[in-house]
Amino acid sequence: MIISASRRTDIPAYYSDWFFNRLREGYVLVRNPMNPHQVSKVILSPETVDGIVFWTKNPLPMLERLPELEPYPFYFQFTLNAYGKDAEPGLPSKNDVLIPAFRQLSEAVGRQRVVWRYDPVFLSEKYTMEYHIRYFRSLAARLGDYTEKCTVSFIDLYTKTVRNTRPLKIQPETSEQQFALMERFAETAKTYGLQLDTCAEPADFSSLGVGHAHCIDRERLERIGGYRLSVGKDENQRPACGCAASIDIGAYNTCPNGCLYCYANYSAGAVLRNAAVHDPKSPLLFGELGKDDVVRERAAVSHRDCQISLFGP
Repeated sequence: MIISASRRTDIPAYYSDWFFNRLREGYVLVRNPMNPHQVSKVILSPETVDGIVFWTKNPLPMLERLPELEPYPFYFQFTLNAYGKDAEPGLPSKNDVLIPAFRQLSEAVGRQRVVWRYDPVFLSEKYTMEYHIRYFRSLAARLGDYTEKCTVSFIDLYTKTVRNTRPLKIQPETSEQQFALMERFAETAKTYGLQLDTCAEPADFSSLGVGHAHCIDRERLERIGGYRLSVGKDENQRPACGCAASIDIGAYNTCPNGCLYCYANYSAGAVLRNAAVHDPKSPLLFGELGKDDVVRERAAVSHRDCQISLFGP
């Protein structure tokens, strides 16, 4: 079983104490986002967890406790992109805090355990193609020695995303603009020794040497863990998503980063209400179990094949 922590919120930045409490107690409770009264108990023992994938924009609160992750194969998806406070009001300074944090994390765990995400890309009068090209090169120059690859995606304008990003005046990009931008990104990635791929994008950029990402990456976890994993594709994700199957332990409407483009927050008010009832000692990320909640232990088995291979994992 692979744990995703989390596509729905920034656990390293805001809920790391809760997460390490969950590891110590050996389980976590997760509400079904489609049916909140249906609660899964997910066992987090090293015997059943084949790997943990963290998603974050600021891992600093977790750095001093990384040794506690030693029983588990893990890596970080670290989003670091072009935007200012108008789009990402809750984030600290990139130059002063987040770029140094990226480097510090990489030095602590190794560059194969830190994947740079430059996403989602959107265009506006302020954030033009030229702006992205310039900023991507600047970041690549500063991060290239600290990661193996960068994953890019373009913004998906869901109904709630359109509403929340209205102040940014996003201009939907054309397929020609996407290709031109990826062409320049690919040139930069090659210059700085980075593999470049795209997250859940139906467009084909293979002629640029750009493949499709597997953000929950079986092969990366195999390399880190030193064993093979017999785990298939996550059928609950979009068709263009290449992720391996995983269990997400986060919750929507709980991330205080406040990024306007985020699909996981429906409203700032909901985030404030949910964050206010977060208890680091609770098995739930926020709130308490109610009388109408039904808790069922989720079947969790390891997919490891620990037989030694002459050819490596």
